[in-house]
This record gives sequence, structure tokens and C-alpha cells, in this order.
Amino acid sequence: ADDFAALGQRRLSIIDLATGHQPLRNAEGTLWLIANGEIYNYRELREDLQDRGHRFLTNSDCEVILHLYREYGTRCLDRLRGMYAFALWDTEKKQLFAARDHLGQKPFFYSLQGGVFAFASEIKALLALDPSLRKLNLEGLDQYLALRIIASPRSMFEGVHKLPPGHALIVEPNGSPKIWRFWDLHYAPKLSGSEDELTDALEAEVLVALRLHLASDVPVGAFLSGGLDSSLIVAMLARHCVGKGFPTFTLSVPHAGYDEAPFARQVAEQFGTEHHQGTLKLNLAESLPNLVWHLDEPSDALALCTWELAQFTRQHVKVVIGGDGGDEIFGGYDRYYGYAYAGKYARIPAALRRHVIGPALKLLPSGGWYKSRSHQMRWLHQMSLLDGGARYSGSLSYFYFDTASRLDLLTAGSREALQGFDPEACIKDPFNRIKAAELDRMLDADAEVRLPDHPVMITDRMTMAHGLEARSPFMDHRLAEFAARLPCDMKVRGKRLRYLQRRLAARYLPESLLSRPKQGFASAMPYLLRNEYHRLYTTVLPRSELVADGILRGEPMRRLVSEHLSGAADHGNRLWLLLNAEVWYQMQIKGASVDEMRATLQGQ
Repeated sequence: ADDFAALGQRRLSIIDLATGHQPLRNAEGTLWLIANGEIYNYRELREDLQDRGHRFLTNSDCEVILHLYREYGTRCLDRLRGMYAFALWDTEKKQLFAARDHLGQKPFFYSLQGGVFAFASEIKALLALDPSLRKLNLEGLDQYLALRIIASPRSMFEGVHKLPPGHALIVEPNGSPKIWRFWDLHYAPKLSGSEDELTDALEAEVLVALRLHLASDVPVGAFLSGGLDSSLIVAMLARHCVGKGFPTFTLSVPHAGYDEAPFARQVAEQFGTEHHQGTLKLNLAESLPNLVWHLDEPSDALALCTWELAQFTRQHVKVVIGGDGGDEIFGGYDRYYGYAYAGKYARIPAALRRHVIGPALKLLPSGGWYKSRSHQMRWLHQMSLLDGGARYSGSLSYFYFDTASRLDLLTAGSREALQGFDPEACIKDPFNRIKAAELDRMLDADAEVRLPDHPVMITDRMTMAHGLEARSPFMDHRLAEFAARLPCDMKVRGKRLRYLQRRLAARYLPESLLSRPKQGFASAMPYLLRNEYHRLYTTVLPRSELVADGILRGEPMRRLVSEHLSGAADHGNRLWLLLNAEVWYQMQIKGASVDEMRATLQGQ
């Protein structure tokens, strides 16, 4: 752009294929912009700006950011509706202005080394610019082991930071970034009205979001898993927006108890979509190095499934609409009512729970699936010993490494370096920050932290790895604002999850689909890949570089593997975290290539 700033981008062209190349600039050449994502309300913004005398050079949706900035300064963010991460260089002010969308659908990584501020959509770009950044962030590893996420502003690299969702920054030459929150969810005042009236209002909000998310100059399709979120989206798109023949995509899972493809096909036939069904091909040793390379951080079983689905879908379309965010804004997880049950159980005297019930629960078998009755009882008991944000963060870390098991796993040097750091604070803090009902506090923590740093992160990286843009209407920030203000019993009522969303879905989908239990795309992985998981645990973890470099202890790892393989305990989630952390460490810190890591995993 000038002597102070350089901007560059590799573009996935969706809108204005001919002239929308970036960096974009204004007519005077004083403002320069690169942006990742889509501005869904760009047409109405463009029309308003043209009425105000602004002259556009392209038909790109992102060019409106330049003109909004000229008109409103950093308050331009109040008018954007979309998913985006952008950086705008103002040559007159010698100032870089950057922002990340409300719910963090698009990533923004940055570093500040030696007076040079650098940013990118992928960490690997920053590592290429400055290889000295290739250092493990011990706090990031600790948080990953505790919660399966690395929450903003941390990354797994010591000098690489994430701009949090709904935040913006300004940085000037040789200065440090000034960061602020420009958006937040509010859970009051609560909406009023009958159930029918609120269902009507929700339907209207979803329709607006769906229509905006169809903005594209290339073909658009939709993921169709057969679950509630994707089925409702496809049903409403077909009935109100696109008609029949809309392309939908699903992968069949080769495990009868977990295959949702028949339900997806039922929805596709009901609404006349052009349905494409493939079969999930599972080879962990082949795929895991690719996943870690594209994620830049440790992987997850969900990433393997999404990678395969994105690869299949990209053969047909360039843009796909999915159901991310439904659980987090409408209340779709068991832990939302489990938290309340733990509160009721906590009314039993603490001494009785600690000294009688607790020891009795330890006698129950612990080798079953993590949703088994014995695990549910242990989870309930453990959560009853906590309260507030600690109970909610504990409801997540229970399935991974809690404080005691992490301290056992970390070496003395790592424990000393981590003194004073609480990896669960990223969940506790947003829970405790707002004054709202406990359910809304859980939803807020999930929307702010878990959603952008786990499922959405995976969806974005795995689809973009294949040149496929994924869009999530349920993460439209206006729809999220509406959902936040719904009365709590319109989200979770007893053990009935997503209460109002299900009332809306009942207008479109058969009861047989609505009443079946939630499965999850990756739920079958421990069964389908059982033998491969076990082989990788016994070949990779005994030769751990994290152990060799004095970061983790080998003895607890060996004990976890032994107990898991013998069936004495279910450590599947914990071993998966350790395996992924190890693969990530060998590739990103020790420098193993994708091919070298694949050979290691294949035992070559």
C-alpha cells in the first residue's frame, strides 16, 4: 500500500469474480483493504452509500467496508452483517484498522516482533514470515488438554495471537495494537409473547438470515446431515427461498448405529433437493497430518469428518450452507440441563457426598462410553462439588484432563512455568461476567469461546482447505441477538432442549426426525477407528517428543494407554488429545513434514 504497510491475499472468488480482486482501494488510493469472508447485507449498504455520493470501483461485497469507514470511521462495524476478518490501511492516518466478525466465523491471527506487526488468516503464513515464532505456548497446550480448545487471544504458538470474536484493533507504525470489543450479546430484556408468536418471530428471523446467506455469484449448496439444524435449514430454503433442485450433501457413515444418511435422504426426498450422498472414508494415519497442517493447531475427530465432507462437496459447489451455531444459541447440549441437575444434587449435605456417595461411585465400572450411566453419575457428583463458572468449565474438563490429572501429566518444570495460570478461566470469566440466568451464562460462554474456537474453527479450516466457503445462518449476529433474548424456557425446558427451535422445525419436518436422539457427526469415530486409534496410541505416544523435551511425563501416558486398552477405564478422549498434541508438536515445532508424519503414523 505504501512504505509503511504491505497487504496481500489469495482470494477464493465468490462475489464479483471479474473485478473483485484484492487489495481493494478507494478512488483516491488513500484506503486499502483486504478481507476474508462475505458481507451479506452489502447490497443495501452499497445503495445507501451511493445515495451519499460514494463512487464504487468494483461490484465486490467487501468494497462497502472502505466506504463505510470513510463515512463512519471505526463505527462502520455497527452496520456490517456477515462473516469476516479484514484489515484496512489508512495512508493518511498511517493506521491499520482490523476487525473480526461478531461470532468469530473467520480467523485473524497476528504477531508483533521487533516492531513489525503481521497478520494472517493462517498461522503458517506468520511462521513463514518469521520462523522464530515456531515456539510452543505452554499455556495453549495446558488449555487444550483441559478443554479441547485454545481460546482467544492464545494460540498454540507463544508469539502468535488470535483477535477475539467481536473485537477490533488499531495499530500504527512501531506501535502496539489497541484492541476493543465492538459487539456483545445481551440477554435482557426478555422477549414476551405466546409460544406461537415467538415461533412466528423466530421463523421470520431465520428467513431473513437464510436469504442473506444466499448472496453469491457461484452455485450454493447445503450440508444435510439429517440432524435438526441442517434439516431445518434445507426445509426452509426449499420452501421459501430456492425451490426444488437445490444441491444438498451428506456422507454415509459405515456404522449402522451412527449413520444419519437415511434421515438426510428422507429430508431431501421430502423437499425435492438434488441430493448427493457419499461414504465416509476413514484412514487416520493418512489424514491426520493433513488435518493438523491445515488447522495449524491440534485436531479433533470432527475435523476428520468435516475434511471428508468438504472434499466431497467441493466437487459440485463452491459455497455451502451449514448448521453451525444451533446448539449454542438455541440450547442443544445435555450439559445445559445437567448443570441444573447438579445444583439439585448439591442439596445433599457435602460431607455425605464427599465421604459416602463419592467413594461408592468409584466402585462403578468406568470403562464404558463417556455417555454411559456410570459416567453420567460420576459427572453429576463431580459437578455438585463446584458452582458458578467453575461448575460449567468443569462440566467440559471432566471428559478431558481436570486439574489433578493435568498436574500429574505435566513435568515439574512445566508446572512451575504454569503457576498462576487457570486454563478454565476462558470459560469461567464470560460465565461470571454477565448478570443473567445460569442457562444464559452457559450459552454466552459457549457463543463467546467454545463455538468460535472449536466447531466453527474446524468447519472454516477444513472447508477452506478444499476451496469451499461454508456459511452458517444460525450464526447471523442479528439472529443470535434475538435468540439471546428468548426466555430461558423457550430454549431449555426440563430435559427438552432447543424448545422453540423444535416448535419451528415441527412446521416443516416429520416427528420421526424431530424425536430421535442427537448423534453428532463424529460420534462413530471411536468405534469405526478403534483398532487404528489403539495402534497409534501404542506406536506414537511411547516415543513422545513432548516427553523427550521435558514438557509432559511419560509414566501417566503409559498408564492411560494401559488402562484404556485393557478396558479398565475409558480414556479415549484424553488419549486423542495427547495423540493430536504429539502430532502437532512433531510437525509444527520439531519440523516434521506432512509426508514424514504420515510415515511415522503408518509405522514406517
